[in-house]
Amino acid sequence: MAEQLAEALATRQETVALSVMCLLSGGHLLLEDVPGVGKTTLARALARVVRARVTRVQFTPDMLPSDLTGVSVWDPQSRAFAFHPGPLFSDVVLADEINRANPKTQSALLEAMEERRVSVDGTTYDLPDPYFVMATQNPVEMEGTYPLPEAQLDRFMVRTSLGYPDAAAEQAMLRGASGVDPVSRVRAVCGLPDVRAFRAIASEVHVSEEVAAYALAILDATRRAPEVRLGASPRAGLALLAISRTHALLDGRTAVFPEDVRTLAPAVLAHRLVLRDAVPGTPQAEQQRAVLVRLISRVSAPGSRRG
Repeated sequence: MAEQLAEALATRQETVALSVMCLLSGGHLLLEDVPGVGKTTLARALARVVRARVTRVQFTPDMLPSDLTGVSVWDPQSRAFAFHPGPLFSDVVLADEINRANPKTQSALLEAMEERRVSVDGTTYDLPDPYFVMATQNPVEMEGTYPLPEAQLDRFMVRTSLGYPDAAAEQAMLRGASGVDPVSRVRAVCGLPDVRAFRAIASEVHVSEEVAAYALAILDATRRAPEVRLGASPRAGLALLAISRTHALLDGRTAVFPEDVRTLAPAVLAHRLVLRDAVPGTPQAEQQRAVLVRLISRVSAPGSRRG
C-alpha cells in the first residue's frame, strides 16, 4: 500500500507509512502543514488504494454543522421530511483547514469522529466502516482561526506533517508531465472489507504486561512532568497500542515490541500535551514533540526480548 502511495506523493516515506497505519488502525489523522505540499493528493491516493469514496470539505468561519452532517428537507410528494446526507457520509473525509471553522461546527465533526454516527433532527445515522477523517490545519496563518480544543485533538490518533519534499523528489515532480493527475498512477491493492479484516487481526496482536506497563509509564510521565499542564489521556494510551499492534503486524510479528511503542509515541501523544509555558517564535508542535521525546528518554524500556 505504501509503495502505491509513493507513486503519487513526493514526500517522506515515514509520513506515508504513518498515514497508512492510522487508516488501518481505525484512527483519524491530523496534518499540520503549509499549503501546496500534497495533503489533498494524499487523501485521494489513500482512498484510491483501498477503493474508498473520498470527500473534501473546505472549512470556513461561516460554515454550519448542517453543512457537514446534512439536512432534512420537506418532500411535498411524500408529505414527509427526507434526509439529504452531508459530506461526512463518505469513507474518507478530507477536512481542509479545520481550524477555520467555528467551535459549533467543529463539535459536529467531533461526534462523527468519535461515535461514527451523526444526529440530525433527533435521528441518528451511522457512518461507513471504516471511517477515516484526515484533517489539515495551517500552522502559519493563525489569523481568523479557532484553535482546536483539547477534546478534539484527543480524537486524532496521529498528528504529522508532509513537509517539503527533498530536492531529488521535487525535481522529479517538476520534470513530470504537466496536467497529469498523480493519483491516476495509483492502483487499488485492497478493498474496504480487507481493511476491516486487517483491523480485526491487528486487534489480536499480543501485548505483554511488560510492554503495556512501558506504555503506561510513558503516559504517566506526561502527566507528572512539571512542564506539562495536561498530559496524555487513557484514550491516547489505547491509540498508541492500537497503532503499535498495526506496526507489529505489518512487520510480520504477532507481538508488540517496546520499540514499536517508543517509535510511534511522538506521533500519537505529542499533540495531546498542553504545555505550561510556550516558547515565543517556536511552533507549538515542535515544542510538544521536544518535550515528549525528552520524557520518553527518561522512561526505562523493558528488555529487547519479545513482548
